[in-house]
Amino acid sequence: MNKTVAEARDLVSVMGRDLNNIKNVEKVLCPPYISLVAVANLLGGTDLGLGAQNMHWEDKGAFTGEVSPIMVKEFCQYVILGHSERRTYFGETDATVNKKVLAAQKHGLIPIVCIGETLAEYEAGKTAEIVHRQALESLKGIDPAFASKIVVAYEPVWAIGTGRASSPENAETVHRDVVRSALKDLFGTETALSIRILYGGSVTAANAADFFKEIDIDGALVGGASLKAEDFVAITRAASK
Repeated sequence: MNKTVAEARDLVSVMGRDLNNIKNVEKVLCPPYISLVAVANLLGGTDLGLGAQNMHWEDKGAFTGEVSPIMVKEFCQYVILGHSERRTYFGETDATVNKKVLAAQKHGLIPIVCIGETLAEYEAGKTAEIVHRQALESLKGIDPAFASKIVVAYEPVWAIGTGRASSPENAETVHRDVVRSALKDLFGTETALSIRILYGGSVTAANAADFFKEIDIDGALVGGASLKAEDFVAITRAASK
């Protein structure tokens, strides 16, 4: 919940041309539902992808206020699932996230699946336990042929919107030893190595390059910095180097 339709349209108009000129990085914009149509129209003729911030797992039914995969795929190629705010404020669990991931697979949407520990879990030394479990439970049942298309985003809850980013070294350790390990358990080594793992949590134009230097950090799920066109373009340029 960040921009009105008019604000989202203006933001994409400003950043679109510069982003389209960065050819060796996959770029995806994920605005609120009400802005999807407006942004989709602006992205025509560019190489920018479009994603929703969430969706329901059922195709249809009496789920007032929810948005189905069929509605999402009309405009989007991607969908964010299991964001920490959905888990924290709306009671989403690994089980419900898994239902949504399977629905994305069914409808050919690329899920960006978020996992990450809370501050209490981090301070208790439970990062590996929590993140490994979330990865296994959220992604179970995925067809191995589809698995290489999914995107996993490690976003430690204590780093989101706080300005307190994880260190690149810590994020790399979690990506390599926990997330990638869970993916190997699920899909085997070859497929696990092909799955992109993003880092999310207070990524800025100032620190992005340090994260991208790490071998197992394949990109970023950018939050607040994506609302500033010049910052998001700078982060994208850092990813291209």
